[in-house]
Amino acid sequence: MAHTLPNLPYDYTALEPYIDAQTMEIHHGRHHKAYVDNLNKAIEGTEAEKLSLEDLMKNITNYPAAVRNNGGGHYNHSLFWTVLGNNGSKPSGKLADAIEAFGGLETLKEKVNAAGAARFGSGWAWVCVNNGKIEVCSTPNQDNPLMPDTGCNGTPIFGIDVWEHAYYLKYQNKRPDYLNAIWNVVNWEEVGKRFEAAL
Repeated sequence: MAHTLPNLPYDYTALEPYIDAQTMEIHHGRHHKAYVDNLNKAIEGTEAEKLSLEDLMKNITNYPAAVRNNGGGHYNHSLFWTVLGNNGSKPSGKLADAIEAFGGLETLKEKVNAAGAARFGSGWAWVCVNNGKIEVCSTPNQDNPLMPDTGCNGTPIFGIDVWEHAYYLKYQNKRPDYLNAIWNVVNWEEVGKRFEAAL
């Protein structure tokens, strides 16, 4: 079963002024598409074709680097698009309670931003659910918390792409500015659904 590029749940302009339309168009239509196309080539004719994307991530150590890098790129970006949106939502319900137990929303933002800013080179900053609690971590390249032995464990419910292609047109080398801005377009309803599904 071939993997496909998911449609964005909003227009390319929807996240402006925080993420510009040109970045979104290139990021989704070129970068993510390339991950999908290259993943399909890498798994063609193998048993990996039969696995869901999540199962592929959980068993990634059985596959070559091309599957890891492109499968991770496809999984990470597919999650990323859904947890963004300019809908003005706020954390609520069980997610809000878990964020309070973590130290509050400002503490969560600080920890995620620190994880993203400290990631040398390219990678991701994550909010995960591990044993019912929120944890923050970071992975290099296109690794994610579903993969074994990343030092980042749990079910990812929110992630921020800190590859330069995610922000360079607007923010140049100012990654911390991009990390601060992205909190204006978090789709907390989707993050909340992912949190409850992970429990």
